[in-house]
Amino acid sequence: SRQWLPEKCRRKLYHSQTTLASKMAAFGVPARQVMRHAAVLASRPLGSTCRVAAQQTPLARLPLRGFSSAGGKVAKAISAEIKHEEEQYEQAKEIKAFLKNSSFKLVEKDGDVNMALEREIGDKTVRIEWQLTSPFDPEAMGEQEGVEQEATEVAISIENKNGAGMTFYCSTQTGEDHRYVIGMVKSYTSAEEKDSLSSYNGPEFEDLDDKLQEAFDEYLAELGMNSEVCDFIDAMAVDKEQREYVRWLKTTQKFLE
Repeated sequence: SRQWLPEKCRRKLYHSQTTLASKMAAFGVPARQVMRHAAVLASRPLGSTCRVAAQQTPLARLPLRGFSSAGGKVAKAISAEIKHEEEQYEQAKEIKAFLKNSSFKLVEKDGDVNMALEREIGDKTVRIEWQLTSPFDPEAMGEQEGVEQEATEVAISIENKNGAGMTFYCSTQTGEDHRYVIGMVKSYTSAEEKDSLSSYNGPEFEDLDDKLQEAFDEYLAELGMNSEVCDFIDAMAVDKEQREYVRWLKTTQKFLE
């Protein structure tokens, strides 16, 4: 580690370290402590003669030009990817049609993977929440038997002004009759209980009595949960992922330029 020192300084440093280490070992000092002490000595500054030699040795500079060149290559490749993605992108007509005709309002913001549909029913607020999902290729999936579109996890909440309410934990599924399945139903008396990690999430929905299951299905239908909403959720989950990917490309490109 000190090969850049003059030969005379290296011999003097080695002699002083080995001499002290041998003396410590002779007095019964444990070998690990001897080695640790020798390492401390090796890290200390040398005498004035050797210190001058060390100060005269220039430090190697980082290859800043090479780093800038590599960043430029990445930015150029990203630019081509952005152009390709923007040329290929087209938002599904179903998304625009749903937002135009639905009583739900879409809530989302750039850089956030979460999305929600909201509406007011009397003194209660209905909120359907989900996240973006990985894109899929319908043509490739159609060629494989038994492969279905990826389900989207959905949380349907209905709350009053005091924060009390219920949350239905669901997921979309393929089909025409019933486009979603319910996993659990959680009820809470406040926002704190709703967000608490230790609060009870409710029983498994399939363990409930059949009549109770049917009643909950009808209740969700009255809140506006139907096949059209599920189609929109699945489409937006993929659309959002694509838009966030392009945004990531542009953000990265701007940083590197």
